[in-house]
This record gives sequence, structure tokens and C-alpha cells, in this order.
Amino acid sequence: MDITILSIFPKMFQALNESLIGKAQEKELVNIDVVDFRDFTTNKQNHVDDAPYGGGAGMLLQAQPIYDAMDYVEKKKPGKKRVVLLDPAGKTFNTKMAKDFAKEDQLVFICGHYEGFDERVKDLVTDEVSIGDYILTGGELPTMSMIDATLRFVPGVLGNSFSAEEESFSNNLLEYPQYSRPADFRGKKVPDVLISGDHEKIRLWRLEQALKKTLERRPDLLEHASLTDEEKKLLRKIRQNN
Repeated sequence: MDITILSIFPKMFQALNESLIGKAQEKELVNIDVVDFRDFTTNKQNHVDDAPYGGGAGMLLQAQPIYDAMDYVEKKKPGKKRVVLLDPAGKTFNTKMAKDFAKEDQLVFICGHYEGFDERVKDLVTDEVSIGDYILTGGELPTMSMIDATLRFVPGVLGNSFSAEEESFSNNLLEYPQYSRPADFRGKKVPDVLISGDHEKIRLWRLEQALKKTLERRPDLLEHASLTDEEKKLLRKIRQNN
């Protein structure tokens, strides 16, 4: 996978050279380039923003430097691209979107700043995406979050190929509780079923715990979950016992 990020704060993305993403780059599972679109300004002041027509508070990112930066990216990396604009008004990012992004050969993220974008920038993009109903100072942090979530679904990035499938939200269920050694820590004991050695009982316990946690904390997720007959039966049992 090839990822390009357009930002006026390229140093922020040094964090992507660490941990699993850094290792994925070393293994050449993903290539990440950051393009500073300030380098493409044509005015003497090197500004990438200007006041909006019609007046109003704040400054808008201009279309020209972003268009020219995208022209540069296209010449350097020809081919079909999925271009993501970080915008608070966009669709909310989720696991399904991360899985879809992971199937792409080329992703481009355009990070906003200031009050917003010249509307014409949106003609360049395929997706307008937000990470939630709140405002940050720019699109850099949301971009890093999306890249991290997306790369977990790229084969080879995670050490355990099953990890991403078992984590929270992967099937619209929150993750079941997990424990490590020691079995008894300050009087807090690991559930007996987990040290029983009975894999079927462990599987059922984990499934029931995931359903219970989801029902308690995020019942909205169950509205969209495609539950199996086994899961529906366990869910009915949980509801009856509550």
C-alpha cells in the first residue's frame, strides 16, 4: 500500500515511524510520504490561506497550493487513488471504512487547518471523513488515527493475523475481557473458565462477555450487528438475567 499525506506540518507524522507502522514500513508493506503543500504556494509571503469571500471569521486554505501539490503527487505516483479530505462535516470514520481503505493500492489524505478549505478543493477528493463530532486544530491527528486503524487490516502488519478480527468493533461487538499472569493478583482472580483448558467453554464465555459488554456500553452497535443464531440465543439469555 502507498499512502501520501498532504499537510503543512509534516514533522507531526514522524510518529508513524514508530511501533507497528514503523515496522510495516521497514518490511515494505506500506510506503508513507508526507508532502508539505506550503512548498507549492505561488505568493511571496508563502501563505496557503486567505480570507473568505463574503467576509466571516477565520482563514481558508486556498485551492491553488493543494491542487498543485496533488498534480505533483499524480506525476510522481500515477494511478487510481482514493483521496480523503479530513473534514468535521464528513462521514464518521469506523472499522468498516478502515477495512475498505485497506483494500486500496493508493491512499491520499489532505489535512486541513485554520477555518476550513476553499470549496473547490473538494473536487479533488473521493471521501470527506471525520473522526467524531468535535473540532481539532487540524487534520493531522485524525489522519494518523485513520492510518493506524487502516493498516491493521493490511496483511502482514499485525503479528497475529487474527488480532484485528477479534478486536472491538470488528464485528460490531466490543472485545471480551482479557487476563494475563499471575492468575491471582492482589486477590483479583482470573475467571476459572480461562484456565480450565476447555477451548469450547472459553470460546462461549468470551462470546457471552463480548455481547454483555456491548449491551451495557454500546447497545447501538447491536442494532447493526449481523448476529448468528448462537449469538442471538446468548443475547436473549443475557437480557433475561439483567
